[in-house]
Amino acid sequence: MIRSYTTLMREPDSDVAGRRIGQDIRAAFDGVEPGAVVLFASSRHDYGALLRSLARECGHAVIVGSSSAGEFNGPASGAGAVSVLALASDSVEFAMGVGRDVRGSPARAAREVARTFRGTEASAKPYRAALVMTDALAGFADALVEELTLATGGNYSFFGGGAGDDGRFEQTHVFAGTEVLNNAVVALEILSLTPIGVGVSHGWDAASAGYRVTEVDGMRLASLNGAPAVEAFVDHAAATGQAFDVADPLPFFLHNILGIEGPGGMRLRVPLGVNDDGSINCAAAIPQGAVVRIMKTTEKSAVRAAEQATRAAVEALGGHEPAVGLVFDCVATRLRLGRAFDDELSACATLLAPAQFVGCNTYGQIARAEGQFGGFHNCTAVVCVLAR
Repeated sequence: MIRSYTTLMREPDSDVAGRRIGQDIRAAFDGVEPGAVVLFASSRHDYGALLRSLARECGHAVIVGSSSAGEFNGPASGAGAVSVLALASDSVEFAMGVGRDVRGSPARAAREVARTFRGTEASAKPYRAALVMTDALAGFADALVEELTLATGGNYSFFGGGAGDDGRFEQTHVFAGTEVLNNAVVALEILSLTPIGVGVSHGWDAASAGYRVTEVDGMRLASLNGAPAVEAFVDHAAATGQAFDVADPLPFFLHNILGIEGPGGMRLRVPLGVNDDGSINCAAAIPQGAVVRIMKTTEKSAVRAAEQATRAAVEALGGHEPAVGLVFDCVATRLRLGRAFDDELSACATLLAPAQFVGCNTYGQIARAEGQFGGFHNCTAVVCVLAR
C-alpha cells in the first residue's frame, strides 16, 4: 500500500513555503515521516532556504527534485510555485543517487547514481524504476540516459527530465536532500512489489523532407545538407506561408521543431535561436549524420499525446489501480499552448482519477521503459504511475 500527498505551494517566501509544506505532509501522514519527497521549484525561490526548511519538518525523508519552468498539481498549474509529492509505503522502498560533473563524464556520473541503488543486485521487489532529474544546461542528457541503462543492467525504467529556470536558460539546478547542485544528476530509486507504469508520447508529425546533419557542435546545429542550418527553416517558412523573423525566431520555432529519425520514431529537439553564421542553438544535442525533419503539431495533438502517455502508463500497471502519478512536459509545449496547456493537464487528471499527480515543465524529458520509445526528448509528454 502506498500513501501520497500532493500540493502546489504558491507562498513566495522560500523558508515559509518549505516549513508549511513539511507541516502539511506530516499532518497528511498523521505525524509519520514520509519515505520520499519530490519537489519542483520555480527559479523565483531560494532553493537552499526552501530545502532546509522542508528537511527540518520531514525528518529522515529522502528529498529529491529540481528547479523547473512551470509547476502543477493535477489540473492546477502555475509559474513561480513549488509542486510537491510526498510518499510513504510499506511495499515500496526509496533511495537517492547523485552523480556529479555530468559535463565532464556522463558515464562516471551514471555510475555514481547507480552505486547507491539497492536493486542493482538481487531484490525482493521485482519492479524497479527511478525518477531522474539532470542539470539540462550541462548537456549530455542522451548519453546520461544510455549510461544509466548500462550501469543498472537494463533492469530499471527511467522517467523525469532536465531542470528548468522559468524559460531563461541561464542556470538550472537539481536537489539532493538540502544540497543544490549544478552540472549534476539526481535520481530517486523506486523498488516496488506492484508495477510501475511509464508512458511517453509527443503528438508531432513530419512536415518537411529529410535533412542530413552535416555539422554539429554539441547543442549548436551548424549545417543541414551542407548549408547553414537556418536555410532549411527559411525555406520551410516560405513553403508553408509562415512568418519567420531570424532576429526573433522563437515564435516560429515553437511551432516548427526538429525531429530526429530513429527506429522507434521521431525524437524531438527544440531550436532556440539563430547565430550570425546561420547555425541554430537547440535545447539538446543532435547527432552528427542523423536525418532530421521539421515537425508540425496542433493543440489537439498535444492533448492526445498526453492522453496516450497516460493510458500507456496505466496499462503498464497490469490491472492494478493507479495510486499517484508524476507528469512531465516541455516548457516549449507550455509556451506554445499558453492557457490551452491546462487542457493537457485536465486530460491526465481525468484518466488518472481519483489518483492525483504532480509534475513540472522541464528542459527536455527522460523516458526509458519496456515497450516505450526511450531516451532524452523535447516537447514530449512523459507520465509515470505508481500502483496501489
